[in-house]
Amino acid sequence: MSALIYQPDRNPMQSGRAKTKVWILEFDSTAPRTTDVLTGWVGSDDTQTQIRMKFATANEAKRYAERHGIEYRLIEKTPHRQQSKSYSENFSADRKESWTH
Repeated sequence: MSALIYQPDRNPMQSGRAKTKVWILEFDSTAPRTTDVLTGWVGSDDTQTQIRMKFATANEAKRYAERHGIEYRLIEKTPHRQQSKSYSENFSADRKESWTH
């Protein structure tokens, strides 16, 4: 049994970063997905793929996996750098111009 530990990306439809500070432990699928002949729906006999556990930190998720004997892969994102942008900087005298006259 193996799992993936990661932080979710932000919703691309919104500018905020809500729900991106948690860490998620998600189990990998061990059974192949099959298509139901009657309905055409895709399903699996593996119910562990439905489990998504949330943790406050990556260390908590790692400790949980190690305590229960779960192999895991940790995916860390690069930290987001906030760029300071000011409307008045567009008109400053020492601004480097990107276009020519």
